[in-house]
Amino acid sequence: MNRMNLPKLPHRAAVLGLLGVLALTGAAGCSSAADSAPRTTADSAPRTAEARTSAPPSATGSASASASATDVGWVQLMTPMNQQAVKLLTLAAERADEPRLRAFAVRLRADQEAELDRLRPLLTRMGLPLTDVHAGHDMPGMVTERDLTAARAAEGPAFDRLVLAGIRDHLRQSAQVSRSEITAGGRADARELARALVTARETFLAELARLPGAERALG
Repeated sequence: MNRMNLPKLPHRAAVLGLLGVLALTGAAGCSSAADSAPRTTADSAPRTAEARTSAPPSATGSASASASATDVGWVQLMTPMNQQAVKLLTLAAERADEPRLRAFAVRLRADQEAELDRLRPLLTRMGLPLTDVHAGHDMPGMVTERDLTAARAAEGPAFDRLVLAGIRDHLRQSAQVSRSEITAGGRADARELARALVTARETFLAELARLPGAERALG
């Protein structure tokens, strides 16, 4: 991970702490992966007016004065997780074999994009860059470029199974990370957004489990 533009040690420690919670539930940790190109958290959506007009973060890491390490770790992980999920949901909305899965993907994509419209300004308020500090790494629940390549190559029911599994993992893991933010985060606005994310994920997970083919695809 040395080649990445990661935040200072307290912020990295926060991410590792959040992932440690995931590890207790059986998830894998962050590992290097060559299949993901560097990204910014502004990919796939325009920056908000607040993000465009705010002053750039200082080189000294000004976020530490107003945000805990847990807050920083959470928002820097959640933003690219949503960003990558939107890419898979876009494919699903266009190519899913099951009509109900296509409709589900359209609605979930809209929800994920709405969350990004709140996450990116939160990054800016914390004085953090829009750079994806996890680009190039396999993260629990993160849709990777390898996943997207596999989805593009699949068709019919096989494509639907890949989407169901990938989105299920994304929703589960991002909900778990957000619960950690609710418990340990220091910023009220971050905890409020984390609570909204958890509520949305619980709703969508319940709906996903009822989609045709979900029981067979997810076990």
